[in-house]
Amino acid sequence: MTAAALEPRAGRRCHNMLNSLHSTSYFAPELGKELGALGITHPRAVNFAVRAAALGPVGAGAVTAAFYNYKHDLVARHVPAVWAVASPEDVLAARARAVDAALRRLLGEDAVASPEMAEAAGLALRAAEACSRSARPLYSAHADLAVPKEAHLAYFHATTLLREHRGDGHLAVLMSAGLDGLEAVVTHTATGKGMTPKWVLTTRGWTQEDWDAASDRLRGRGLLDDAGGLTAEGVALREQIESETDRLDRAPYEHLGVEGVGRLTELGAEFARAAVAAGAFPPDLLGRA
Repeated sequence: MTAAALEPRAGRRCHNMLNSLHSTSYFAPELGKELGALGITHPRAVNFAVRAAALGPVGAGAVTAAFYNYKHDLVARHVPAVWAVASPEDVLAARARAVDAALRRLLGEDAVASPEMAEAAGLALRAAEACSRSARPLYSAHADLAVPKEAHLAYFHATTLLREHRGDGHLAVLMSAGLDGLEAVVTHTATGKGMTPKWVLTTRGWTQEDWDAASDRLRGRGLLDDAGGLTAEGVALREQIESETDRLDRAPYEHLGVEGVGRLTELGAEFARAAVAAGAFPPDLLGRA
């Protein structure tokens, strides 16, 4: 009997739920507390350290390349100096402690210890079995890490694998579309689903002048209108980018199968909704303004 075909956007929907839970870690006060205890106190240094630690004590060039949408000048202010403060191994251990505390706070002890959490972890790890290392540095580095024994930490680990797998492929598609790091962010913000300009400028190291110059380049290509919204051509390009990202990221979800993807999406949505309801994200994080 032929297995049911996966709906084209099923993997994207599943990823979005998993990524929502994963992303709570970047806004969790527990992360700043744990990294601060190591001597890493600047918010940008914390971000670079926790996401790049799996790569080892790499330099600024490697982090800028892997992260894609951060200004290199900002990265170079903190990397590789951060590794003189704490080793990547210590940072990864601190992140695990922070994630443990944050998930317990956001989801509650019952959810953390629930059969549903164990089920979600198993499904997400099974999907990750089909991820590919080729040309995916952040995914591949995290794939070298041991899977935690606790279900909620195993789930977070699996969401990290699936997030970085899709993200690495997404960057290749952005390059193919001719969008540099900031142009990619500007077009994403213009969809209304990305970070607000305030958050981009605060966290990515770009200036208002950089943003305006990128917007001008996009207008010159016919992708952005005078009000900062996407033109019809811009909308088409963003959808093409997401569809091609879906194609490059299809293997994990095909491996999991239709029923598995549906169930993982359902469980992931429940955890993500609970985290959002508990105040996991700043209220002004997303939008065009």
